[in-house]
Amino acid sequence: MMDKKMKIKRKLSQSEEFEIMKLVLDKVLWLGFIIMGYGLYISITKDYTDGVYYLAAGAVVLIIFAWFIVKEFERIR
Repeated sequence: MMDKKMKIKRKLSQSEEFEIMKLVLDKVLWLGFIIMGYGLYISITKDYTDGVYYLAAGAVVLIIFAWFIVKEFERIR
Protein backbone atom coordinates (compact mmCIF):
# COMPACT_ATOMS: atom_id res chain seq x y z
CA MET A 1 0.00 0.00 0.00
CA MET A 2 2.79 2.41 0.89
CA ASP A 3 4.63 1.65 -2.36
CA LYS A 4 1.81 3.09 -4.47
CA LYS A 5 1.87 6.38 -2.59
CA MET A 6 5.63 6.69 -2.82
CA LYS A 7 5.63 6.13 -6.60
CA ILE A 8 3.17 8.95 -7.30
CA LYS A 9 5.05 12.14 -8.17
CA ARG A 10 3.34 15.48 -8.21
CA LYS A 11 4.04 17.71 -11.19
CA LEU A 12 4.72 21.35 -10.44
CA SER A 13 2.97 24.06 -12.37
CA GLN A 14 4.98 26.59 -14.34
CA SER A 15 4.41 29.26 -11.70
CA GLU A 16 5.59 26.92 -8.93
CA GLU A 17 8.71 26.00 -10.92
CA PHE A 18 9.36 29.68 -11.54
CA GLU A 19 9.04 30.53 -7.84
CA ILE A 20 11.45 27.78 -6.84
CA MET A 21 13.90 28.82 -9.53
CA LYS A 22 13.70 32.45 -8.36
CA LEU A 23 14.59 31.40 -4.80
CA VAL A 24 17.63 29.44 -5.97
CA LEU A 25 18.75 32.10 -8.44
CA ASP A 26 18.48 34.82 -5.84
CA LYS A 27 21.01 33.04 -3.63
CA VAL A 28 23.52 32.56 -6.45
CA LEU A 29 23.14 36.14 -7.63
CA TRP A 30 23.86 37.30 -4.09
CA LEU A 31 26.98 35.14 -4.14
CA GLY A 32 28.16 36.78 -7.38
CA PHE A 33 27.62 40.27 -5.98
CA ILE A 34 29.36 39.37 -2.72
CA ILE A 35 32.40 38.16 -4.66
CA MET A 36 32.39 41.39 -6.68
CA GLY A 37 32.00 43.50 -3.55
CA TYR A 38 34.90 41.72 -1.91
CA GLY A 39 36.96 42.34 -5.05
CA LEU A 40 36.12 46.03 -4.91
CA TYR A 41 37.14 46.12 -1.25
CA ILE A 42 40.45 44.36 -2.02
CA SER A 43 41.19 46.66 -4.96
CA ILE A 44 40.59 49.76 -2.85
CA THR A 45 42.39 48.69 0.32
CA LYS A 46 45.20 46.38 -0.81
CA ASP A 47 46.18 45.42 -4.32
CA TYR A 48 44.39 46.59 -7.44
CA THR A 49 45.28 43.50 -9.48
CA ASP A 50 43.99 41.00 -6.92
CA GLY A 51 40.77 42.99 -6.61
CA VAL A 52 40.24 42.94 -10.35
CA TYR A 53 40.58 39.14 -10.32
CA TYR A 54 37.80 38.91 -7.74
CA LEU A 55 35.65 41.34 -9.72
CA ALA A 56 36.16 39.24 -12.84
CA ALA A 57 35.31 36.04 -10.95
CA GLY A 58 32.07 37.59 -9.68
CA ALA A 59 31.20 38.75 -13.19
CA VAL A 60 31.82 35.24 -14.53
CA VAL A 61 29.51 33.78 -11.88
CA LEU A 62 26.78 36.25 -12.87
CA ILE A 63 27.25 35.62 -16.61
CA ILE A 64 27.13 31.84 -16.20
CA PHE A 65 23.98 32.13 -14.14
CA ALA A 66 22.35 34.49 -16.64
CA TRP A 67 23.08 31.92 -19.35
CA PHE A 68 21.58 29.21 -17.13
CA ILE A 69 18.42 31.27 -16.58
CA VAL A 70 17.92 31.77 -20.31
CA LYS A 71 18.42 28.06 -21.01
CA GLU A 72 15.92 27.07 -18.30
CA PHE A 73 13.26 29.45 -19.60
CA GLU A 74 13.74 28.09 -23.12
CA ARG A 75 13.44 24.54 -21.80
CA ILE A 76 10.26 25.30 -19.85
CA ARG A 77 8.56 26.93 -22.85
